[in-house]
Amino acid sequence: MSTARRCPGCDLPIMPQVAPRGLSAYCPRCKTRLYRGGECRFNSELAIAFACLILFIPAHLFPLITIRLFGVMIPATLPSGTLTLASDFPAVAALILFCSSIAPLLVSLSVFSAQLGLKLKHFRLFKSSLWIIKHLKNWAMFDVFLVSLAIACFKVQEIADIYVGPGLYCLVILQVLMSLLITRVSLNRYWEAWQPETDHKANELEAHCHSCHLTQANATHCKRCGNLLHIRLPHSIQKTWAYLIAAAVFIFPANLFPISIFFNNGKRVEDTIFSGVASLIRDDMAGIAIIIFVASIVVPVAKVLGLAYILLSIQFKRRVYHLYRMKIFRIIQWIGKWSVMDLFVISLMVALIDRGQILDFTPGPGAIAFAVVVVLTMLAAESLDSRLIWDNYEQRTK
Repeated sequence: MSTARRCPGCDLPIMPQVAPRGLSAYCPRCKTRLYRGGECRFNSELAIAFACLILFIPAHLFPLITIRLFGVMIPATLPSGTLTLASDFPAVAALILFCSSIAPLLVSLSVFSAQLGLKLKHFRLFKSSLWIIKHLKNWAMFDVFLVSLAIACFKVQEIADIYVGPGLYCLVILQVLMSLLITRVSLNRYWEAWQPETDHKANELEAHCHSCHLTQANATHCKRCGNLLHIRLPHSIQKTWAYLIAAAVFIFPANLFPISIFFNNGKRVEDTIFSGVASLIRDDMAGIAIIIFVASIVVPVAKVLGLAYILLSIQFKRRVYHLYRMKIFRIIQWIGKWSVMDLFVISLMVALIDRGQILDFTPGPGAIAFAVVVVLTMLAAESLDSRLIWDNYEQRTK
């Protein structure tokens, strides 16, 4: 590892000391991890990715659960809700399919292709694989899907008998392996294996590549990955504001319009997110109601307000609480995916309760607006360059 580099989180030039075996090095200012301790074992990551790919087949083909409703056995596989929604709500179905199947599959395959590109010295394959891992790992949401499945089971337990299927066991194991894989994969280690970062001279600490995290002299292109080199991501604030304002606009229809429509013996019941939470409380499901309330109402609003606060602090050049804003930014990045929970619950309910005129469950127009809010807030968090938070930090400390 290099003895000098710029922190990817706050752009501070530092010279990290060699950490004891097994420990990692962190930036002293923003607490971003600079490099991970322990030995680099690509073979173990390859084995985990291979196990994930094997489990993908049974986790998607075998039933997760099966319910007995009106004497009929109704199985629910992982993609069944998506297939049911595809005809009437293609955009919502595409988002659910992407988060529950496509993104984790691509991440697992990209670990294979990254190591293949590294072994064959195929730069385009190697670079594309790391790009997929970097941008899609936060969209792999087996953990959110499993929580959503538990909520769906609680909702239908009063009207149907529930039986656990083999697909659920495979999905639980797959989630454990995916979490382990995402935790272990270090993009910095892959880039170091491709081209190690050597010691820098004083004039070579001017720029930090946002793609491969190589510290280097300022130039038009990164000398390791070939991407355009920018001191800060271009138009980061403008893009984040655009995503954020659009998300704030869609929050209103997402909460005012029905997110689900339930037919029971000819009686139509429309529920917004808030009325659905109230119904769960009336049905003595306070725990489920709290989870839905936090994931579907508190989290989207908190993400919008939190990002707006960070953007305003950057633009008004606030000179205090930089680390506090950095912590808020990291929390927003982590909690973003949990807003998809309500959409997963809807897809599962659609797959389980579809008995025509007797009993039926369909998404409402609020579900489309809510899906837009989820996507826009996650894109807003990804488009913000965290180094902007720290740009006026040195002015305060002089």
